[in-house]
Amino acid sequence: MASLDAVVELISGRFRRVEPRRRVGTYLRGLLAGLERKNGWTLAEHAGAMSPDGMQRLLRTADWDVDGVRDDLRGYVLQHLTDTASGVFIVDETGFIKKGLCSAGVQRQYTGTSGKIDNCQLGVFLAYASKRGRALIDRELYLPTSWTEDRERCERADVPDDVEFATKPQLGTAMLARTYAAGALTSGSWVTADEVYGQNPGFRDWLTEREIPFVLATRNDDMLTSPDGNRRPAKALATIAGARDLDTGHDGWERRAIGPGAHGMRVYDWTAVALAIDGLPAGWGHWLLVRRQTEPAEGKTIRELAFYRCAAPANTPLRDLVRVAGARWAIEECFQTAKNEAGLDHYQVRSYRAWHAHITLAMLTAAYLAVTRAAEHAREAEKGDPQPAGAH
Repeated sequence: MASLDAVVELISGRFRRVEPRRRVGTYLRGLLAGLERKNGWTLAEHAGAMSPDGMQRLLRTADWDVDGVRDDLRGYVLQHLTDTASGVFIVDETGFIKKGLCSAGVQRQYTGTSGKIDNCQLGVFLAYASKRGRALIDRELYLPTSWTEDRERCERADVPDDVEFATKPQLGTAMLARTYAAGALTSGSWVTADEVYGQNPGFRDWLTEREIPFVLATRNDDMLTSPDGNRRPAKALATIAGARDLDTGHDGWERRAIGPGAHGMRVYDWTAVALAIDGLPAGWGHWLLVRRQTEPAEGKTIRELAFYRCAAPANTPLRDLVRVAGARWAIEECFQTAKNEAGLDHYQVRSYRAWHAHITLAMLTAAYLAVTRAAEHAREAEKGDPQPAGAH
């Protein structure tokens, strides 16, 4: 595992002492191992230790820069997977089902992980996806007001005193801001996210102020302003007969594929409706992108619609908006890979710091796998046997 050794060396400067520096390599190798569960006990047993104390100490109290490793992770992913023509930054959250009331941020709340209200923690994540591969590059633990308004409870879970309530869009913006400050997110980048973020004015404003184009999901009842000044819900705008195709200038829908899915290529009909451009950078356009099923779902007579608010340079073709909208699902694949192959959700820790420590190391492990696959696919392409970068 010479390349994994290189990853450990990459982050070695974030550890002041030799013991945690050595242990983090052991931890990463354990996360890569074919263990049914990857928690303190099983990782310790895999390393030949008599107890999980060392692994728990690494996450909870050992002297190392967790956020510094996060920054190294982001740099590592973008160094190896960046592709300016296809790259997209994606914001989304995932749930971690938990028992009890002591784990930082835990409460009964909705999570897509189980598809219902469950006792869980929620993490907000930033991913990067391109034709070369995809990986998670940042993370934040969501703390509901039931936590942030109870400082004694926060203290028991080692939540820092300066950590206050932040909405999911605010956490997403904070991660984008770190990426922007590092010079990795620029006006040439694309950002996409689901409707939690797409309907948040602060999230959209942060992107437009920095001239970062976006394709953000929104609800069918989102009230949007047309160039004529009239405000209508997204669903009504989708029926406007004058919907203009950005590629051809013709009215109507255009059928486009957005990549392979579980049941074959995902193909939809698309159209875009112009919106008012007030508040946008000069030379930019503003659209409602509408996605329509090619055929009604089984047992239904109406084809389902999905809606996206988009802002980008005015000459942006429809195909680019569709490509970015389709890229949003890459983060779900990142979650699945990180949970199944890198133990992202296998932790048994309660403190705020330990959550971020484990999640960061699991993300780094999953990123190592993504970069390794990208290198293998590049070698196969040179031999004349290319495979899609996301295949595994």
